[in-house]
Amino acid sequence: MSNHSIQITEAPKGKAYKDFLEVPYIVQGNNPVWVPPLRVQAKEMFDEKKNPFFEHAQMRRFVAYKDGRPVGRIAAIKDDAHNSTHNENTCHWGHFETIEDRDVAAALFAKVEDAGREWGFDTLRGPFNPSINEDIGILLDAYDQRPTIMMPYNPPYYPRFIDELGYDKAMDIVCFHMRSDKMSPRLARSAEALRKRSKLRFRNFNPKDFWTDAYKLWEIYKVAWEKNWGAVPMTDNEFKHLATNLKQVYDHRLIYFVEDPAKDNKLVAFSMGLPDINEAVIKIRDGRLFPFGLLKLMWHTRKGALNKGRGILMGVLEEYRGRGIDAVMYYDHFIDGPRYGYTEGELGWVLETNGPMMKAAEMMGATRSKTYRMYEKQLSVLS
Repeated sequence: MSNHSIQITEAPKGKAYKDFLEVPYIVQGNNPVWVPPLRVQAKEMFDEKKNPFFEHAQMRRFVAYKDGRPVGRIAAIKDDAHNSTHNENTCHWGHFETIEDRDVAAALFAKVEDAGREWGFDTLRGPFNPSINEDIGILLDAYDQRPTIMMPYNPPYYPRFIDELGYDKAMDIVCFHMRSDKMSPRLARSAEALRKRSKLRFRNFNPKDFWTDAYKLWEIYKVAWEKNWGAVPMTDNEFKHLATNLKQVYDHRLIYFVEDPAKDNKLVAFSMGLPDINEAVIKIRDGRLFPFGLLKLMWHTRKGALNKGRGILMGVLEEYRGRGIDAVMYYDHFIDGPRYGYTEGELGWVLETNGPMMKAAEMMGATRSKTYRMYEKQLSVLS
């Protein structure tokens, strides 16, 4: 297909920026399993004054036009926090969308590659939307399944285009499907035995002291995840921003804390689940809360309306690992979830290299359900 009618425009503001925000609805709006992002949240994500990610990052946004119509988009991301953390010289890309036209995809990636060169980077990696602490990856399978909260979705031709453009796998991340009636008997036995003999204290997140418990969780998360592939610690402002957003949708009953009374009730582990609000958001097909979207959202998130959750984070301090603490928290999710109306869930994402977590998913009776891929390309080999 000829690309003579394809034009790529940078979109810092104005009409091009509005088109950049509109492209996902143009490309995926007719797919019934795609969850339209709420427009107010999408605008905030790219607002340099509201999103603290931009305190350590820059972004160049590009829109593809074909015969004058917006048909694709991509962003080049300069994340100084990532490069300083990992001692890399890497340009990230993200927020990629395109109609099924390889020439459009090629033109968009060419712009990201040019941006990477101009910034002086030697590697391209993505997608980060916009960072490792948000949603990442290109979906490789399960295109008939709705994405869960804070997980991306894309048509099946995306990975084909990216492969053809010379990008290689950097890392696969996987998700697992869990049902409340599929709990492994082995898990139940292990969890109950450990709880009886353990001197640790197990409790739920305290909503009456939200910020105290939130900061405790954050401290464990930073330590437990610091060695993970691609991990970048959030700044204090980033954490506050994310926690404030999650406060609107979280259920404290799905967040478990483990404390050590011998060390002044020091938090030593946590497991965090979230209600899958995408069950409700998918009903708002245009992404607009007004005039009727907010009413739909309120109705579909009323008490008992959501029946799926996502196991999003877990952290255990290194000196407390191998004691079975994680088994108790998994077990509590299985037992408590149905009591509160959550009969199934998604566990993930999990790095393909995380053997212990893979085994834990198997122990829980979970089944692998989705695979996402992170891609990279060396700028030195680009033509």
